[in-house]
Amino acid sequence: MKIVILDGYTVNPGDLSWDQLKEFGEFTVYDRTPPELVIERIDDADIIMTNKCLLTKEVLAACPNIKWIGILATGFNNVDLAYTKEHGIPVTNIPAYSTNSVVQLTFSLLLEICNQVRIHSDAVHSGAWQSSEDFCFTRTPQMELWGKTFGIVGFGSIGKNVAKVAEALGMRVLIASKHPDPSFESERIVFTTQQELFAQADVISLHCPLTEENRGLINRSSIQTMKDGVIILNTARGPLINDADLAEALRSGKVAAAGLDVLSAEPPREGSPLFGIPNCIITPHIAWNTKEARSRLINTAVSNLAAFTEGRKLNCVSM
Repeated sequence: MKIVILDGYTVNPGDLSWDQLKEFGEFTVYDRTPPELVIERIDDADIIMTNKCLLTKEVLAACPNIKWIGILATGFNNVDLAYTKEHGIPVTNIPAYSTNSVVQLTFSLLLEICNQVRIHSDAVHSGAWQSSEDFCFTRTPQMELWGKTFGIVGFGSIGKNVAKVAEALGMRVLIASKHPDPSFESERIVFTTQQELFAQADVISLHCPLTEENRGLINRSSIQTMKDGVIILNTARGPLINDADLAEALRSGKVAAAGLDVLSAEPPREGSPLFGIPNCIITPHIAWNTKEARSRLINTAVSNLAAFTEGRKLNCVSM
């Protein structure tokens, strides 16, 4: 079999190995593939792996040798599933590989907002502590999370684990989900409506998939229903938030701070209305990108392919 990875760099920039895939056949990995080269690179390939390259109907029709597609991510909206189903091409994804890493970055963003560790470290290194008249100093207000209300929109594996960490920090946890699980509730964790969550939460963290129904979930109207000084976190999908409306609320102080790992457009070629706002922390979609999570991703991709070669279906999203 001929195996081609179209955009391997983000998954493996060189600190991991693709060697497990070599046992399945002739193997080629490209760091990146621009749209105009996709067909050329996979025209006679049997096995395609990609993270974000678009495999449209036109691309797939031009490459009739394709027998299996492995998405090197959880989301699979970059593949025309109607076409693959019609032509019997299995498509697999990588579920739940980054849960622990996303949970960790969620609280990294929140704790940075609460304590502004980098600002204080930079001040110390610049000599501010040496010249201080007091035994300590602060450059920003310090916030304690104990006793505050943490709202989670979404109840997948990430949302569940975020709830456990928030509970361990002494927070009251509200969860809004279409599929509540009363057995998960405790003294500090309860399910509620999205409206009640927005009204009561001191921190709102998004952990739901992007749908047409919830696109722009955080907007001028919904922000007005929230507490003054709310903190908003998004490690899910950028379009869940209307960037311009959030920027307005951050500048007015209605939203005290935001911690975002995703934006509406990635990369943001034309900039973003959120750029330059001091109380908005933005990281470049790195929550999934720990070495440990990427290693799990590759191992699962290999298992998916092995299952296909053995006539089994594993993590198949198309058939």
